[in-house]
Amino acid sequence: MKDKFFKYIHQLQDTITSKLEAIDGKAKFQEDLWKRPEGGGGRTRVIENGNVFEKGGVNISGVHGKLPDSMQKYFGVEDADFFACGLSLVLHPKNPMVPTVHANWRYFEMYDQDGNIVDQWFGGGQDLTPYYLFEEDAKQFHQICKTACDKHNPDFYPKYKARCDEYFYNAHRNEGRGIGGLFFDYCKASDDMSMQDWYDFVTEVGDSFLEAYVPIVEKRKDLEYTKAQRDWQEIRRGRYVEFNLVHDKGTLFGLKTNGRIESILMSLPPHVQWVYDHQPEVGSDEEKLIKVLQNPKDWV
Repeated sequence: MKDKFFKYIHQLQDTITSKLEAIDGKAKFQEDLWKRPEGGGGRTRVIENGNVFEKGGVNISGVHGKLPDSMQKYFGVEDADFFACGLSLVLHPKNPMVPTVHANWRYFEMYDQDGNIVDQWFGGGQDLTPYYLFEEDAKQFHQICKTACDKHNPDFYPKYKARCDEYFYNAHRNEGRGIGGLFFDYCKASDDMSMQDWYDFVTEVGDSFLEAYVPIVEKRKDLEYTKAQRDWQEIRRGRYVEFNLVHDKGTLFGLKTNGRIESILMSLPPHVQWVYDHQPEVGSDEEKLIKVLQNPKDWV
């Protein structure tokens, strides 16, 4: 399973980066191959200063070795080895009318001292963070997520949509990071779902990503915007940074497993503002966004 999924994320990375380069029309992804001293490595691809994408990364990694002490305590195991692989992407467009997007699909195995698999699971999801709310874009993104889920289980979309709203939440701000999508974790074999079934589901979601996001980019990337709208985008990016550094489990896992800092922090946008006690004008488009972030909606 690990070889199969590792091969899949290599292919998916190629598919996604080539499509994004075509949309941008200017910038190309720079590739950085790296190795982890304790075992494994990855292929980081970063795009910067493009026509459409100000900064973005589409990264894959496969790491293995002894599970660090901090993570052994977290999982309640002793002397365990692990293998983890996944694709993680974040795209920060230049135009504030185009939403930031994040996605991640991953697989994890844990082994006993004899090398037998004692636990294994899939996780992942994809979510949208707009700066200006176009409801048709939100519906488009969520509909593609729902369609992918419904092919496997009609309960998946409402379940994983709710988890996404719950997970990507800045509790210290009492607002969501964005308008959600899907979030699932610890997807293990059960009476209803084999690991092959989970593989089929996760790859279905992964394959749906471009269909969910690209039409939104193409619709919004050439819209005009003002300096004030750009400032709002940078203020909201600050909330994105806050979530990733305060709450995100993936960031924490990467730092505690001696992950590669450049890859872990790739998700941080290049231009951000923290304005003291900033409040959007009553009745403005900016306030409209905040109200939805404070009260998640059912988009489909």
